[in-house]
Amino acid sequence: MRKWLDDFNLPHPLMIAGPCSAETEEQVLKIAHDLKNSNVTIFRAGIWKPRTRPGGFEGVGEIGLKWLQKAKAETGLMMAIEVANAAHVKLALEHDIDVLWIGARTTVNTFAVQEIANALENTDKIVLVKNPVNPDLALWIGGVERLYNAGIKKLGVIHRGFSTYEKTKYRNIPEWQIAIDLQSKFPDLPLICDPSHITGKRAMIKEVSQQAMDLNYDGLMIETHNDPENAWSDADQQVTPQALKQIIQELVIRKVAVDEEDFNFDLEKLRSKIDITDSKILELLGNRMKVAEEIGAIKKAKNVSVLQNKRWAEILKKMVADGEEKGLSEEFILKLFKAIHLESISHQEKIMNG
Repeated sequence: MRKWLDDFNLPHPLMIAGPCSAETEEQVLKIAHDLKNSNVTIFRAGIWKPRTRPGGFEGVGEIGLKWLQKAKAETGLMMAIEVANAAHVKLALEHDIDVLWIGARTTVNTFAVQEIANALENTDKIVLVKNPVNPDLALWIGGVERLYNAGIKKLGVIHRGFSTYEKTKYRNIPEWQIAIDLQSKFPDLPLICDPSHITGKRAMIKEVSQQAMDLNYDGLMIETHNDPENAWSDADQQVTPQALKQIIQELVIRKVAVDEEDFNFDLEKLRSKIDITDSKILELLGNRMKVAEEIGAIKKAKNVSVLQNKRWAEILKKMVADGEEKGLSEEFILKLFKAIHLESISHQEKIMNG
């Protein structure tokens, strides 16, 4: 499926940029012309904006498509918009939009994805599927499969992060492993990173963009506005065209591999160390669960509840502090020990109810 990147002679990394929302014709044309002589190939703009709550700006609608037609004619950039239903698709096709993407809120709705797939059946458009709001790889893959089954071959995915009730430095936590798992299952499916929605902060765009390049992503989708502070939507996460050019210029594009004997020897030696360490970690975790089972037996004998909130809070506090001394982030420690704690509870419950 990566072939369509070559068919359009698209560069690596593929750069998609433009405002969160098309606001006025003047704004659209200004940004498009500012991006014309840059590494940007595809101009994106929100025409219909799904909002969490009613009352906010929900896009200019069909009139914005005419602005994109004019921008395409004047700059030569390909045009991309989000579609959420068959009516959006129909209008996009009528206005010769080059790239359509399905947003995170729509990806979770299999009925909506199927409706879009039916409306696009056997068309030659590029269609990108954003990850669903929740961290569900099967749902993400299912969206791609529905489109592929409708005869759409120019497919790709956009990683925009996942919602969480936990407070983190991100607007939507990346959960990089989910995107890596998808890439492992479908190595020919182009993978685009959306650092704007992952971060929610323009100051973090460069950092996350570089992380995506380090993980061999095929491109980036970055929200770009000529006056971000006064944008009608998502003002905090948009960058100026000038800032975008600087980010692109400073990106380090990694090689997938090198055929050098010394490098490969050193790499394999270090990977062997990791394999040995991983085995030790599993052995230690297994031993920890045996202790948890012994605790479960004692609690069962005295009819004491499995969950001890005070003890759990003390463990988390200590592990976060110890992890920080070892250069491990609080976010990682919390995820790790919450997973260990859930497994420990499971082992204790088996003893309690066995």
